[in-house]
Amino acid sequence: MALKKVDFAAGFNKQGVPSALPGKWVDGDFVRFRYTAPEKIGGWSQLTAASKTLPGAGRAQVAFTSLVGEKYAAIGTSQGLFLYYGNDFYDISPLDTAITGCTLTTVNGSNVLQINKGSHGLAVGRYVTLSSVTVTGASDYTAAELEVAYEILTVPDIDKFTVQAVRNEGGSGMTAAGAATVNPYVEIGPTIQTVGYGWGTSTWGASTWGTERATSDVTLDPGNWSLDNFGEVLVATIFNGETFTWNAGATNARTIRASKTTSNFQTTNNPTKSRFTLVSDRDRHLFHFGTETTIGTPATQDPMFVRFSNQEDLNTYTPTATNTAGTFRLDTGNEIRTALQGKDYVFVLTDNAAYVIQFVGPPFTFSVRQVGTNCGCIGQHAASYVNGAIYWMSNEGGFFMYDGTVKALPCLVEDFVFTTQNGDLGLNFNSADVIFSSPNSLYTEVNWFYPKDGSDQIDRCVTYNYQENVWTTSSLDRTSYQDQGVFNKPYATDYGSTDTPVFPAILGITNKYGASIYYAHEVGNDQVNSTGTTSINAFIRSGDFDIDDGEFFMSMKRFMPDYKFLVGNSKVTLFISDFPSDTQASSSLGPFTITKTTDKVDTRARARLLSIKIECDAVGETWRYGSFRLDAQPDGRR
Repeated sequence: MALKKVDFAAGFNKQGVPSALPGKWVDGDFVRFRYTAPEKIGGWSQLTAASKTLPGAGRAQVAFTSLVGEKYAAIGTSQGLFLYYGNDFYDISPLDTAITGCTLTTVNGSNVLQINKGSHGLAVGRYVTLSSVTVTGASDYTAAELEVAYEILTVPDIDKFTVQAVRNEGGSGMTAAGAATVNPYVEIGPTIQTVGYGWGTSTWGASTWGTERATSDVTLDPGNWSLDNFGEVLVATIFNGETFTWNAGATNARTIRASKTTSNFQTTNNPTKSRFTLVSDRDRHLFHFGTETTIGTPATQDPMFVRFSNQEDLNTYTPTATNTAGTFRLDTGNEIRTALQGKDYVFVLTDNAAYVIQFVGPPFTFSVRQVGTNCGCIGQHAASYVNGAIYWMSNEGGFFMYDGTVKALPCLVEDFVFTTQNGDLGLNFNSADVIFSSPNSLYTEVNWFYPKDGSDQIDRCVTYNYQENVWTTSSLDRTSYQDQGVFNKPYATDYGSTDTPVFPAILGITNKYGASIYYAHEVGNDQVNSTGTTSINAFIRSGDFDIDDGEFFMSMKRFMPDYKFLVGNSKVTLFISDFPSDTQASSSLGPFTITKTTDKVDTRARARLLSIKIECDAVGETWRYGSFRLDAQPDGRR
């Protein structure tokens, strides 16, 4: 019998039907291509010694180093702002305007603490801290016991709310007595992007008075951050909100929250409403995109307006003859979607166009030129810069890159990513603002994590390998991701919508907002977290191939696996069929377990079409596959 060698082109091809794609890989999960060969991706391991989790969905990250060499990662979630340092987390979430003049109510034998303040404006689930507490003699609580963080459990009315105290009241209790100041966490936004529902979200007269609307054109944006660093100073801006700083060089820095009044790095004169911010690395200006035309007046926010600070100054925005502060407005598009630092420029994407901003010095400060149109970006975090080029996901479906010119990226998984058809679920465009892109330069990849149709949270990934020029897809679900650099591995957040966070210590905390695990990636071969070690079930499947263009059936006697490396075992399954799309006549052989000592696998089968599947599903296993060799010969037309 003849030994038939079957080679497959690198990358996935999901644009055609499997029977029309011989020599192609058509499906897989948790695999990548290196040196044109498919292999299982690396594993991931939970960070922090205590296996802590953060509240809400991770939405942004930035890693930076202090002047004394301390390595930090800042993580912005839908519920707060946190630092990763020394294998532990620190809460630096900014606080909102303090609510003073509050009184307290407690009842003997109960741990319910009621805070009383007329028109407090707070809602269930909001995080708050108490300070300046005074306890009356009727209670046995101490001020120190009550001066902690809480999640608001109930809001009986506009004049009171309740939280869970650290223990039951042992005294006779207080009735609107004592005193306290309430310090709410700054609100960031919901964990999901939704279309608005409820009263007043549709057109006038669209339904009956007092009836909740079933549909709406109003989009409720998810809580989001833009994070950057000005040297050792973290610059953090809430989407459509304010800008805060945190200084790693301050005394006892990790005990201090981000604020607008950080010593020597104030942002009190910054716009109060911007879509996002960016620090231009080479010239050291702070850019506000989609911001106010009149600082301090949120109603003047213009989604196409750009404002930049004075050079080396985060808090000066009024242009003078002696500074470099200024403004300009972009004119192509409806809103600025994102901006990235390029090699020697700032790259800006609207929903329709691309711009390059370059520092030219006084008196003009920056040159602004449009470099592309009909190439808009789909979301704030849907673009990445790596290896001298910028890559982004388009809001029209498809991918683009800029390396001096804007060009469309041919993509052989494009229909799978963007189109829902034949049971395959494409992108949920109504939740596009949660899409997150980041490079993984260890493997020359750019990832886009996105939610599929019917999902409001990220549950898929599409990956472009710019060195191999191939695409893959997977079910890897990361809501934020940062490339290696400051740290030697990529770090990412994995969100669980029903999980309860472990950090920070907030009394009465619930799973209302879910929780995020922080992982180091490309570590080992498995998933390792506080629940233990589990396998990463990776597989890849080929399109159908045949003999003589399918004119003849083939008789198969054996096949020879070819692994470039194999740790543990792998499995190979053969899928055979008589005719294309003939599911009734289709069957499978295997799975056959392959070990390092497996030279061949005997099979006895007859079919016209064949496809192969390579997989692993046990802890510790990994592989890279080479060629497939089949002992087969033509065996008639019928």
